[in-house]
Amino acid sequence: MTTVSPIPTPTPAQLPTPQPAMRLRELVFGAACAAAVRAAARLGVADVLGESPATAEELATAIGSEPRPLSRLLRALSCYGIFAETEEGTYVHTEMSRLLREDDPHSLRYISLWCTEPWTWQAWPRLDDAVRSGGSVFQDLYGKGFFDYLHQDAHESAHVFNRAMTTSSVQSALDVAELLDLTGVSMVADIGGGQGHVLASLLEKHPAVRGTLLDLPDVAAKADPRLREGGALAGRADILPGDCREAVPVEADLYIIKNILEWDDDSTRRTLRNVRAAARPGARVVVIENLVDDTPSMKFTTAMDLLLLLNVGGAKHTEQSLRTRMADAGLRVDSVRPVNAFLHAFESTVPG
Repeated sequence: MTTVSPIPTPTPAQLPTPQPAMRLRELVFGAACAAAVRAAARLGVADVLGESPATAEELATAIGSEPRPLSRLLRALSCYGIFAETEEGTYVHTEMSRLLREDDPHSLRYISLWCTEPWTWQAWPRLDDAVRSGGSVFQDLYGKGFFDYLHQDAHESAHVFNRAMTTSSVQSALDVAELLDLTGVSMVADIGGGQGHVLASLLEKHPAVRGTLLDLPDVAAKADPRLREGGALAGRADILPGDCREAVPVEADLYIIKNILEWDDDSTRRTLRNVRAAARPGARVVVIENLVDDTPSMKFTTAMDLLLLLNVGGAKHTEQSLRTRMADAGLRVDSVRPVNAFLHAFESTVPG
């Protein structure tokens, strides 16, 4: 009697690379993947899944959904490494699914929601129009500019935006504080620094340093509690309402400009020139940005670059484009260093 051995199931590493036609099919269904991540984040699936495996039925009970559609959602996400299905038919966390938990210290829940907000589904199909015109399609879609729309018509989306930016800023602020050498620095200026998370992290690490946060009045009013009156760092921090595109009335040893030189070229030039005009010879100016020619994160940064084109007509930089704009403003770029997987710091000096 002949015994037939079962065909072994190949591991992911043994599977062939998808053919071009299959890969393109997967890519054109990219919206389904983004929508699945958004659904999981809004439903809170990652939050209710603990350290023990759980069935779709158990998870559905916890989030108040139907089990069969939830199992279909989890099956789709598992294809991308977001959750994993066991041989017993239960689901467990993966490194990526944990990032959808709100309590994870590196949570990307609000970033995931922000990048899939309702307005994005209206804007992406107009990308060809934005490419033809070279400008934003937002005014044509909604009858007003992007930020006016957020704050006047899309309050929930504005809340998601604020949470996403805060989460991202808090996480990267620690990396910036770890990277920068403040030897010889007694005053730091955080230009357009939002709530001032970078400044707060630097002041916590360097007790002898003072700092100033400059941002628009509505933003500065919501500064990190550590910097505001009664906060642990308030005695060494000044919060200055203002628009860095108009003037930078701050004298400091170190100026930090992080993730604000992407809206449009005119704003970039004015901000850099205003910092250059305010800074004394020898002062340091550190510009921190995502780059679209940074190979490890290009899929992410080029996508952000296209979204900026759609919503505000802005653009992410290449290393050379940012070097050129800094040089045009009269800054001498001394080095470019990675801050983390997505950000680079351009260290420059104001010439004597």
